[in-house]
Amino acid sequence: MEYQLDNGCLRLLVASCGAQIQAIEKDGAQYLWDGDEEYWPERAPLLFPFVGRFTEGKYRLDGQEFEMDIHGFARKLPFQVTEQTKEKIVLELRDSQETYASYPYHFVLQVSYTLQKNKIEIKYQVRNLSDKMMYFGIGGHPGFRVPLENGLDFEDYYLEFAKECRPDRVGHTKACFLSGMNEEFPLEDGQILRLSHDLFDDDAIVLAHMADEVALKSDKGSRQVRVAYPDLPYLGLWHVPNTDAPYVCIEPWTSLPSRQGVVEDFQYKSDLIRLWPGKSYVNFWSITIE
Repeated sequence: MEYQLDNGCLRLLVASCGAQIQAIEKDGAQYLWDGDEEYWPERAPLLFPFVGRFTEGKYRLDGQEFEMDIHGFARKLPFQVTEQTKEKIVLELRDSQETYASYPYHFVLQVSYTLQKNKIEIKYQVRNLSDKMMYFGIGGHPGFRVPLENGLDFEDYYLEFAKECRPDRVGHTKACFLSGMNEEFPLEDGQILRLSHDLFDDDAIVLAHMADEVALKSDKGSRQVRVAYPDLPYLGLWHVPNTDAPYVCIEPWTSLPSRQGVVEDFQYKSDLIRLWPGKSYVNFWSITIE
């Protein structure tokens, strides 16, 4: 089922499956990737309780091994709507026998989308209903159309960070596991990354220590998208490798994939969020359409 928000400036469609945004429209123009299966069938999946791949498709917890797919299970499961107005929707996922088999916690995950003029505020809230420490990662994976306007090309666009910065590129192997070989990722004038399809021939670019806002824009056009992620320390940039895919994903994350060849023990994976029993975790990020 899909739900619509409309504040007169933005129109947002959200699906109950995965609490995934399906469309972002402003002045009749669509900004979100449309899920064309020729390139990538998703649009803006929610990543929980893990971001990225697992070595051998599994992890360890409390001396046991559990299997889990890439990016966790939330993106595939039905959420319940707990609140909806014209400008806000709250969707909720609770643990089940299905989730407990791969992730032995009782939890509530809420995702809310709120329209504020031309901005979409995204809120994540996780409550640990178990009697033990809960370990998890969470993040977004929205794809945006490139080009955003007729008559422009993919290569006419660039990503501009809000402030000068010297990010590190998180080292990945060809199989997209952590390699431990991070290196500085230079930006033009400390702020600009110009888009080209071959940027993603080695899969995602994952950055750390970058500015906490980035804009997708072109000097030849007027439309742009700004993504702000003040409390998510990693940023993935991606489209399907070795293609001319007409979109780019801008992905704020709290954590990172597994190391190459290591079946991670969640207790010792330092980038995961640690949530005490009975406590809640909250994080915000936003998408602004201009």
